[in-house]
Amino acid sequence: MNEAHGDGSAPARIHVPSLTVAIVIMLVATLYPPLMVNAAGQVDHGLMTALFFAMSAGFVRGVGFVPQALAWRWLFSSWACLAALAAALSMKLLSGN
Repeated sequence: MNEAHGDGSAPARIHVPSLTVAIVIMLVATLYPPLMVNAAGQVDHGLMTALFFAMSAGFVRGVGFVPQALAWRWLFSSWACLAALAAALSMKLLSGN
């Protein structure tokens, strides 16, 4: 699994912070879905999109996969996971729930 890449870069390894964020989002979304509704009791799709994007990026980077294409590498990076998590947090705080 930790083979060296043909381009001379270091092998990809599990990234524990990203994987932890992804697992926490997965568990919270599964065990406490009311966290993702707005004041009217309807699903907050913006919040869900940001959370599930953060979860996806966290799982991809967390298991050690680093895409070679620059766009995909950025999209599934730890920084993208953090940005989506920050967006979700700001949406939740600004909604007042």
